[in-house]
Amino acid sequence: MKKNELLYLSQADVAAVNLPMSEIIKALEIAFKDKGEGKAEVPPKPGIHPGGRDDFIHAMPAYIPSMKSAGIKWVSGFVENQKRGLPYITGLLILNDSETGLPISVMDCVWITAMRTGGATALSARYLARPESATLGILGCGVQGRTNLEALKELFPLKRVMAYDIIPEIAKRYASEMSVRFGIEVVPVATPREAVKGCDMIVTAGPILKKPHRTIQAGWMDEGAFASLVDFDSYWDPAAMHESSKFCTDDTAQLLHYKDVGYFRDIPPIHADLGELVAGRKPGRAKARERTMTANLGLAIDDMAVAPIIYKRALEMGIGRTLPL
Repeated sequence: MKKNELLYLSQADVAAVNLPMSEIIKALEIAFKDKGEGKAEVPPKPGIHPGGRDDFIHAMPAYIPSMKSAGIKWVSGFVENQKRGLPYITGLLILNDSETGLPISVMDCVWITAMRTGGATALSARYLARPESATLGILGCGVQGRTNLEALKELFPLKRVMAYDIIPEIAKRYASEMSVRFGIEVVPVATPREAVKGCDMIVTAGPILKKPHRTIQAGWMDEGAFASLVDFDSYWDPAAMHESSKFCTDDTAQLLHYKDVGYFRDIPPIHADLGELVAGRKPGRAKARERTMTANLGLAIDDMAVAPIIYKRALEMGIGRTLPL
């Protein structure tokens, strides 16, 4: 491509690159190692909240030196979109040349957001879950319920998934689709407790809410289990979170910022962020019976770890449309 051109990649284009989850997890590990060593730039994401509800639009810039990746994601999450026949998450990502600053690609961010979020859960679980974890509880059977299962299946010997959704038909459809796709037993369950009790790993993947519904109660999560709070603390009663021996996140400063604006009102002390775990600056799971949790917020370095790989492969495959600057 010429220096005064950029590559536009639609959602279908990004998906057509078909980047495997295994490579996404590897890219995230490189990015978080940079972060843990203090090399990456990940400023707190500013956001706006149209309508004053739980809807958001965030600007997410990042720079990962070892990957020569720089750019920004402009992403929204609107809770009522499902009723409108629209996706909850939408947005665009701009990838810049790290040497000149010129934009080299604009791409849809929906596929990337879905996949890298699941990848970050799996990367956290590598350090916080028991390696032999075989039973997974999924609460929220939408996009994140799918990609988190895909990512965890990549690293763990999963044999059984307990799937809960507030709409039972969605949980049944999820169970049918995922059991065929991954060749494992996926059981739709009628209550949230059935997707928590007895599970080695738990993923809560509902909408992000400033006022949590606090469905998951103390005593539900087994000793030795790991939980990924993809929807922040929306699903969790504070007493249940305080049972965790190690409560982690992907970025401590940003979690504390969210706490200042009304999220995470009662959580345990933060043990480590994901960069510290990957770089070996803080220990992960130390005992088999520890309950561990991560509340990954979703960072721009997740996106900027994946975007340059998508861009390079799209060029190689002849995918996308070249546009003048």
